[in-house]
Amino acid sequence: MIKIAVDAMGGDYAPGEMVKGAVEALKKKEQVHVILVGQQDRIEKELKGYAYPADRLSVVHASEVIETGEGPVNAVRKKKDSSIVVGMNLVKKQEADAFVSAGSSGAILVGGQIIVGRIRGVERPPLAPLIPTQKGVSLLIDCGANVDARASHLVQFARMGSIYMEHVIGIKHPRVAIVNIGAEEEKGNALVKETFPLLKACEDIHFIGSIEAREIPRGEADVIVSEAFVGNVILKLYEGVGATMLSMIKSGLMSGFKSKIGALLVKPALKETLKAFDASQYGGAPLLGLKGLVVKAHGNSKSVEVCNSILQCVTFKEQQINEKIKECLQPNKEQEQKEQ
Repeated sequence: MIKIAVDAMGGDYAPGEMVKGAVEALKKKEQVHVILVGQQDRIEKELKGYAYPADRLSVVHASEVIETGEGPVNAVRKKKDSSIVVGMNLVKKQEADAFVSAGSSGAILVGGQIIVGRIRGVERPPLAPLIPTQKGVSLLIDCGANVDARASHLVQFARMGSIYMEHVIGIKHPRVAIVNIGAEEEKGNALVKETFPLLKACEDIHFIGSIEAREIPRGEADVIVSEAFVGNVILKLYEGVGATMLSMIKSGLMSGFKSKIGALLVKPALKETLKAFDASQYGGAPLLGLKGLVVKAHGNSKSVEVCNSILQCVTFKEQQINEKIKECLQPNKEQEQKEQ
């Protein structure tokens, strides 16, 4: 049985959508046990509206909630009984295999490193969401955890991202590219120029060179490497353009009688096409490189994304991603002796 702790108090629609997503996950996977973490009375009130296998769902009380506007470091240190801190401690104590939260991004990033801890050999854990593309999905790594990254960090991001895409998403020899302002090797800022030859020399990844932002939606790479500032800008622009385009399409289809008739005809095909660009179906963004799995879901997550984030954790555990990252990144004895 794989145990997934869920922050029932995190996100814009907590605890209702968190509880609903947890119940949906239990129905889809029999080997899942969900631990809802948060204010017990509110969680149990929500649970009364659902039928679920009681032997595979439990509640762990946490009286406090870390709000989005709070300073993450102080919040994690002071609010010991918050749903985020209690949930991460379950992972640290190996009482849960993973923790899913749609709560404060800062608190999740800080808590992941302070409480759960990094895998030995991992310099910086990156946040890595899946983004929809014309060819399926790509992994954007990093998108928010390490604004001031070094070249060695980006190399590790590439290696961890490659492992994730191969074993969780099932893409053999995933194509790895670094975000740049041109295809030529000599282009880019100092960080990109320093990182490019290091990635090129990496024998355990399929590095294809630079990728420009306009090539990302076309799916020209499976793993897109960047430092967090650039990655976060790409992610937010991606989400903003997607929402705007969807709104404009709907407005155009409803603009007149003829367009409404046309909308009825294209609706099935359009719905299927737009579904591919719905980020909620891919789950949340894992914080890779920790001793246990932590997944950050969108703050506005509904039950679908919560459910898929839980199922994502199951695949992560079944494919032993942490063990593969440890094997890939931990220094061997010969390397340790050389360093000493």
